[in-house]
Amino acid sequence: MSETNQGLDALKDIASDAGVAVSDTPASAGEEFVPAEPKIDEHGRSYATGRRKTAVARVWIKPGNGKITVNNKDIAEYFGRPVLQMVLKQPLEAAERLDQFDVFCTVKGSGPSGQAGAVRHGLAKALTYYEPGLRSVLKKGGFLTRDSRAVERKKYGKAKARRSFQFSKR
Repeated sequence: MSETNQGLDALKDIASDAGVAVSDTPASAGEEFVPAEPKIDEHGRSYATGRRKTAVARVWIKPGNGKITVNNKDIAEYFGRPVLQMVLKQPLEAAERLDQFDVFCTVKGSGPSGQAGAVRHGLAKALTYYEPGLRSVLKKGGFLTRDSRAVERKKYGKAKARRSFQFSKR
């Protein structure tokens, strides 16, 4: 019985004798996938698509002084509420690149909140394409995850998605 229960060290020895590579830690523990090189086009920009609700944002970033343009308008002009401007700048602040990149984006669909979330998602993805080393910082902040919440569709026999018509006994 004691000969068959020698522990993991004995299994590693057997595996190494058989030519199988064995490591002490699992492959997913602590290792982050980093692309070999950045994805930058011939104009020196990185491109990514961001989505939120029914909004779709196409985002280009390039080195610059921090100018953010949305649908050919300045960020303060397009997103009037300061909260939406803050949401849009979150990935740049987390990566500490606020004044290092110019951002140009076009966004369609949904409302202001959905559009700001779509631009934020696209901006975070574009930053990881330009600087693959930023992926771990942005992933921890939750900027690379697409927020899949959307409006539930209306069902037949209902006033809205779940709301029933008012009940009347008579």
